[in-house]
Amino acid sequence: MSFACSGATRARSRTITDQFHAFHAQHPHVYRALERMTARQLATGATRVGLKNLFEDLRRELPYGVAGLNNNFTALYARQLVAAHPKWASAFELRRRRAD
Repeated sequence: MSFACSGATRARSRTITDQFHAFHAQHPHVYRALERMTARQLATGATRVGLKNLFEDLRRELPYGVAGLNNNFTALYARQLVAAHPKWASAFELRRRRAD
């Protein structure tokens, strides 16, 4: 017996990493905004940056928000920021990932 999976079921079965890459490809401005916000906080003397706080600030800053800006993406954005800016590594608390 076979049945067709709905698009919603297929989307949910993708890993968080897959969902992140799809979101990032559609919304590259989100990364650039997080990068600017991080740089701004560090320039004011902050030694630690919380990506969840930046997400909330970004949601308020964007006129209509960003559909699909999932809190599950915070760790992946933090890793992307550190990869692009290694000197920022101490500003983020990166934990070992347990899931994709």
